[in-house]
Amino acid sequence: MAKVTVFDMGGNELSTLDLNEDVFGVKPNAAVMHAAVVNYLANQRQGTQSTLTRTEVRGGGKKPWRQKGTGRARQGSTRSPQWRHGGVALGPKPRSYRYSLNKKVRKIAMKSALSAKVAANEMMVFDTLKLDEFKTKAMVKALAPFLEYERAVKIKRGEKKGEEVNRKFWKKVLIVLGENDKTVIKSAANIPGVTTTQVNTLNVYDILNHDKLIVVKDAVAKIEEVYA
Repeated sequence: MAKVTVFDMGGNELSTLDLNEDVFGVKPNAAVMHAAVVNYLANQRQGTQSTLTRTEVRGGGKKPWRQKGTGRARQGSTRSPQWRHGGVALGPKPRSYRYSLNKKVRKIAMKSALSAKVAANEMMVFDTLKLDEFKTKAMVKALAPFLEYERAVKIKRGEKKGEEVNRKFWKKVLIVLGENDKTVIKSAANIPGVTTTQVNTLNVYDILNHDKLIVVKDAVAKIEEVYA
């Protein structure tokens, strides 16, 4: 049985939560997760890139020189692709990159991503995540014990160039909420590396693209309800 620790907003351990093995305890399928990530990124493309063909470039209506007798290669227009300021041959045009994956594949990919986070001890559960007002400082205080870490870096400029000092960094974290809580979303919006989402918009790419996954307890129940 997969288990995770439940914390409060003060960073204190409250209890452990038993997770559904069918959702959080499956063997991760790397190939399916890769397919889901590629599909997500393809669907994000706007596909608005466009180049001008020889028929769309202004000018070039007059034949540069007569067909025969000049010793040069025959040319019909100065807007052919081989000419400077000419059109582009076989260039990209606006198109849609969108395609869909099988529903069963999407479900396996989501289960694999969640199980991979649990297996790597990169998922934690908050009993509740509530703020009384829009306050970034309060959100930082709640997340800092889990996401802040120190790393030795070398000073690049100044008299102490080359010396190592300990600097604080933040891990990338994805917060999964059970409902649309605007207070929490706006309070976390200005924290670098912190992203908020809900169960109905959760995707494989966001899960794998973050170092830590913080799920509110009621969101865990909704995830299990959808994917179990």
